[in-house]
Amino acid sequence: MSVIFHDAIAAYREMRAEFELSRHASFERAHRELRGELLNSRGRDQRIDPYSLFMGNRIRAVAYASEELKAWWEANGRPTVKSFEAQWASGRPAVSGADAWRTDAA
Repeated sequence: MSVIFHDAIAAYREMRAEFELSRHASFERAHRELRGELLNSRGRDQRIDPYSLFMGNRIRAVAYASEELKAWWEANGRPTVKSFEAQWASGRPAVSGADAWRTDAA
């Protein structure tokens, strides 16, 4: 394997690990601040895992999120790999609030 490719894989793995920590922290904060009110009635009826709303497809997340969570995302942003990777690659320090996840505020 080329050294360049090996370094790129290592950097991507490091970025993903940091992203997962950041996403988990975002979920924990929302859960605490919203006192667990993360799902709407449809999400509760379908037994959706609230953590799953913090990953993947925005349309699915919005479909099952409580109004409180949607407002929380508007103020704090919703983590996406794409937005995190762009910040990580540019070497910018982590920021808080909606600017941290600007590309996918709900």
